[in-house]
Amino acid sequence: MATPLTADQFLAALRAEGVKVVEVGAWRTHNRNARGAWGPVHGVIIHHTVSSGTQGSVDLCYDGYNELPGPLCHGVIDKAGTVHLVGYGRTNHAGGGDPVVLEHVIAEDYGDRPPAPTKGNSDGIDGNARFYGFECINLGDGKDPWPAAQLDAIERVSAALCRAHGWSAKSTIGHLEWSDDKTDPRGFTMSAMRTRVTGRLSDQSDPDPTTPQESSVPYTLGEFSGTAVALPPNTWTTLTIGRTDLVTGAESYIASVYLTVAASEGSTLQGRFYHRRADGSRWDGPIIERIATTGNSYVDFSHSGSIGDGETVRFEITYGPADTTDTKPAQITAARARGLYWK
Repeated sequence: MATPLTADQFLAALRAEGVKVVEVGAWRTHNRNARGAWGPVHGVIIHHTVSSGTQGSVDLCYDGYNELPGPLCHGVIDKAGTVHLVGYGRTNHAGGGDPVVLEHVIAEDYGDRPPAPTKGNSDGIDGNARFYGFECINLGDGKDPWPAAQLDAIERVSAALCRAHGWSAKSTIGHLEWSDDKTDPRGFTMSAMRTRVTGRLSDQSDPDPTTPQESSVPYTLGEFSGTAVALPPNTWTTLTIGRTDLVTGAESYIASVYLTVAASEGSTLQGRFYHRRADGSRWDGPIIERIATTGNSYVDFSHSGSIGDGETVRFEITYGPADTTDTKPAQITAARARGLYWK
């Protein structure tokens, strides 16, 4: 699971991936949060609009209609590959879907595609709380073409959010893979799109060297460790996720750590980012608390801030057993660090 990005983080992640963005109206605060939960998020769902024309499609997704108020997604991807941001937070895009599919998306353990959904909008679980959504302008008839620029933009937005959250391409699915009463997107396969996203995630180069980049475009933090780490009870442990100093030489940063932890149900996991100064002193960020569940727990910790010359950003965690007499350590089995930073 993951805490949703803020609107600013979301926009920065897209731009860092080379996405061409148009901000529409009050998209940052245009949402359906008053009608239900937003987060934790687990992935990205791709749709087609069953419409034509950029302005009309963007207006439709921003405003919605009588039976389904807008916003109908977070971004509309037009035929030229421009992404029009129309909402942020909970949006009416995913509807109900199959909980079994959700389990496999969270675990990222399926093969070419997730298991076929057996539940849909009327009998499934809430997907609007759990997924980012992008509507792609296409008639959805299997004949309307998908221009290369539009497919490239789908690849980029998917990779941007997977990169920011530490997900693989298997956290990107189509609406038809979520709900048994949906057919979108039609005209390309999601397995082929996931292959493209995987390739982009493995490429750490400039997202588009031919496109002039703003001086404010951030650098990307992307580290993974599959080394098991024991967490003794009630002891702070600094993690090495690829490297111990997660951010160095930056003026500001947005960072998240995602952990898979084996701990007894009801145990407490507290994490915090801290700044280590050149003289060995430190500044401690706020403590974030998570509660362990049955089996493996998937927990996330996020922070943003700025650091001075010679300072680095590190992350530490402590484990509190549910049973205070329990002296066995918890085990971190996988750790990811993802984020953006500006020099």
